[in-house]
Amino acid sequence: MRGPSASTRVLIAGICALILALGMARFAFTPMIPIMAAQEGLTEDTAGWLAGINYAGYLLGTLIVARTSSLVHKDWLYRGGLWVAVVTTLMMAVTPSVWVWGASRFLAGLGTAAGLLAGSGLVMQWRMALGQRPELGMHFAGSGVGIVLGAGIVAATAGTSHWAGQWLWLTACGAVCLVPALRWLPRATRLPATRTHIGAGAFLTPSVRWMNLLKVAYALSGFGFVVSATFLVAHIEAQPAFAGRGVIAWLMVGVASTPAPILWDRVARVRGYLWTLKLNFWLLAGCTCLPAVSDSLGVALLGAMLFGLTFIGIVSLMLTLVGRLFPTRAGEVMAQLTVGFGVAQIVGPIVAGELAVATGSFDAPLLATAGIMVVGAVCLQVMGSEQTATG
Repeated sequence: MRGPSASTRVLIAGICALILALGMARFAFTPMIPIMAAQEGLTEDTAGWLAGINYAGYLLGTLIVARTSSLVHKDWLYRGGLWVAVVTTLMMAVTPSVWVWGASRFLAGLGTAAGLLAGSGLVMQWRMALGQRPELGMHFAGSGVGIVLGAGIVAATAGTSHWAGQWLWLTACGAVCLVPALRWLPRATRLPATRTHIGAGAFLTPSVRWMNLLKVAYALSGFGFVVSATFLVAHIEAQPAFAGRGVIAWLMVGVASTPAPILWDRVARVRGYLWTLKLNFWLLAGCTCLPAVSDSLGVALLGAMLFGLTFIGIVSLMLTLVGRLFPTRAGEVMAQLTVGFGVAQIVGPIVAGELAVATGSFDAPLLATAGIMVVGAVCLQVMGSEQTATG
């Protein structure tokens, strides 16, 4: 029987890499926090520090990828990062030491950056080399699948496994994904000359001003991502009637984010990348406001689904746009773009947390974040006035 085609293997490898790097090594910590709090006494402030440490590792990994121009070196980062993702997930299970958890979260951030940024750049270049569309929608569906699998494993094992056993199940899932992620993405030394996909369009080199606005907009979306992710679940868990429903909200995020990149790719083909990005910014601003205007569980879950639909859409569209503009150094420019996004993920929870304490509720940080997303949409609107590559 004939096996999958080369392009299909590359696609599956990229999806498995995101399931491992994002779904297991990074995002599985979110639904595990209340379980570790109940069983091991993990406090809210410690959980916050661990999340911040993870973001710091991700930022450092982003800087490393940004300074790496060689495809061969990117390939090393990708493969090494995925091994790190498996090991750091296992580290969460072996001891209750907060210091080990901190080391795990920091190194997991490094592995996530390598798997996401170096991996996405390599997948984009392999797709173009194989004559495929220069799009990453199907690839980024792996992030949603990873969130669903992570939340599903946590929910399925909650009644039968101790928290450490749950981390072992997450590690096992990641280890299974590691095999095709490594074997089915060919080594960069075998990458042929890039062939432009028919119908991909001709793109002009963007101006410095245009690229700076793009970086600012993406950095602002980092605030929207991290504050919404943090306070969406916290808002639900803080209400006695909804206690324990946070994992359901996180599952809804994953369900919505799985088809989202594919959907937004289709929209971008018709309306262009900047228009589609602006729509995502406005929708993310709207879903961020929802928990502040209603205490209904249904409204909170709607916000979770809109968040899943938009946050991964923004990431996928941004990185796809960069890949189309800079096909020979996509990973490097992707990483440069992600630096501001990473800084926002570190600063965002701190500022939002202080604002929540000062005002006595989550409403102020959520509404402020919605305003930040509006500013990002304005940046994209200004960019649209310039003649450049918008797809």
